[in-house]
Amino acid sequence: MGVNKGEEDASFYAKQWNGWKGFWCNRFAYLDNYTKFVKFDKPLPPWSDSDVDAFIAMDPIHGPTLKTAREAVKYGLVGTAIGAVSSAGVAWKYSKSPHGAVLALGAGAVCGWTFGAEVANHALQLYRLDTLTAQTKFMEWWETKSASRS
Repeated sequence: MGVNKGEEDASFYAKQWNGWKGFWCNRFAYLDNYTKFVKFDKPLPPWSDSDVDAFIAMDPIHGPTLKTAREAVKYGLVGTAIGAVSSAGVAWKYSKSPHGAVLALGAGAVCGWTFGAEVANHALQLYRLDTLTAQTKFMEWWETKSASRS
């Protein structure tokens, strides 16, 4: 009655696939916010720190959130440096293997960045903020500002 003819004829696996596809599409719907900035005809021109500061001063709602998100990057960078150097140092101390130290450097950088991002999440309380919307609003603002310049 309420089922389409195509859904009746679909196999069990097709129904399961469509169900899982819908489930994951709902979970990753935030990717649609960035689609127009990733799939573009003409790329956005680069922006400077003064442009970001102008947006932060102009937008009282999303500006402070963007400023906090930019501060969180510093935590990630510090974590990256600490993780990379410490893990590469330990690998070099105990193995004296250059390729092992390089691999440890890369793995330590990734782990350090992840740990630094988690520290920033708690220290700056990013879990309370909608950083995705703030970044999207900045991109939209920059798009309109750069379009008015040209």
